[in-house]
Amino acid sequence: MLPCIVDWRNMIFKPFRFQLLVRLILLIVTILLFTSLYYADAYFFTKLLVFFILIAQTYYLYSFLEKSNREIIHFLESIHYDDFINTRPEKKRKSGRNLLYHDLSGILKKFGEIRADDEAQHQYLKTIVQHIGIGIITFDARGEVQIMNNAARKLLGMNLVKNIKQISRDHPNVTALFGDLKTGGRDLVKITKNDEEVQLAVYAIELSLREKTFKLVSLQNIQSELEEKEMEAWQNLIRVLTHEIMNSVTPISSLAQTMEKELNNFLQNGSEINQIQNDTIEDFYLSMKTIHNRSKSLIKFVSDFRNMTRIKLPNFKCIQVDEVISHVLLLLRQDIEVNSIIVDVSVKPNLTINIDKEQIEQVIINVVKNAIQALVQGEKEHKSLTITAMSYPSGGAFIRVADNGTGIEEEALKKIFIPFFTTKKNGSGIGLSLSKQIMRNHGGNISAKSQIGEGTEFLLKFAS
Repeated sequence: MLPCIVDWRNMIFKPFRFQLLVRLILLIVTILLFTSLYYADAYFFTKLLVFFILIAQTYYLYSFLEKSNREIIHFLESIHYDDFINTRPEKKRKSGRNLLYHDLSGILKKFGEIRADDEAQHQYLKTIVQHIGIGIITFDARGEVQIMNNAARKLLGMNLVKNIKQISRDHPNVTALFGDLKTGGRDLVKITKNDEEVQLAVYAIELSLREKTFKLVSLQNIQSELEEKEMEAWQNLIRVLTHEIMNSVTPISSLAQTMEKELNNFLQNGSEINQIQNDTIEDFYLSMKTIHNRSKSLIKFVSDFRNMTRIKLPNFKCIQVDEVISHVLLLLRQDIEVNSIIVDVSVKPNLTINIDKEQIEQVIINVVKNAIQALVQGEKEHKSLTITAMSYPSGGAFIRVADNGTGIEEEALKKIFIPFFTTKKNGSGIGLSLSKQIMRNHGGNISAKSQIGEGTEFLLKFAS
């Protein structure tokens, strides 16, 4: 860019300076001549002639400078008013002014090309925004809408929106949410559209452009996804409930039917006193015992199911993480020592998180118990359990529990947080699903990854 500026200066200002210098020299010479004639004994006509020449040179110098100023002002006004077409005609004579015309016209053409490229790019991006499937709305601090694409109009059922206050007429909760969300904020909102309830996911980000603040909000209809996930959850729940109930009810029904037949035979033999052999009594006893055990198991299953729906809200307190982990390891010390498990704990000093201590302890106990059982089932001599607790640079903290046990198959890994799903013979399938709910109530999350033969890792994430 610098060589162009230097070249522009050389082409324009050198001839301009030369002409200006010549005019000034001639003007000075004329002034000196007029002064000498004025005080000398010269003809009046000669003095008058030199005086008019002096006036003419002064006028032409003024016109020369004024014309150049007007051209520069015209150039600047063309830029100010985005007028890149109205340029001065070029002359064939290569004077300084014509070189100025030529270069100013070239600059204006260049500005015009840049503006045309910017406009084309703007239209290109505008077309993309209008055709994407996610609703997008941008508005300033006064609520004036700059962009509202077709998807947003369709989701909200509104065509022309100049201010977001217009949205409040049909969807007041949406407008309130727009105002509450800050940069990176996200939330869900329900709206009624054509007598049908629709769930929208709303994301917001604040932008600053030319000292003005704007907010960009995206809207996405997740109703179908929610319904699909809800149906999938119900199907998984029904599948588990059916399996557990059938496991208990089938033997109860079968044994009750057998006993009914036996007792019916005794009643139909015609005797007031029925002689029952010890073997038959023993069969009756075993049948009743089985019915009792299965009934007890069914009651426990229903009780666990009821407990899942009655989780208390967390009682948040600022707790030292190392205290929580130490207490959990103390409770499970016997299982750890009996199975010769080496435990490695790494906790950031003075790390605190705002949690319900009892509930989070229960989560860690569930995860550590799973790790111990996986290590016991494995055939490795060196059984290790690693617990790490650190804070994230951006805020929040995590607790990682990892083992080198048998691992979990990929298909089972996808279902471990589903209520009553279990891969253990005597497991209830309730621990991890309860842990998931507890972590959600804390505004966090629990996830797992595993590799067969290598081990499993559970990660508990806590928001800041």
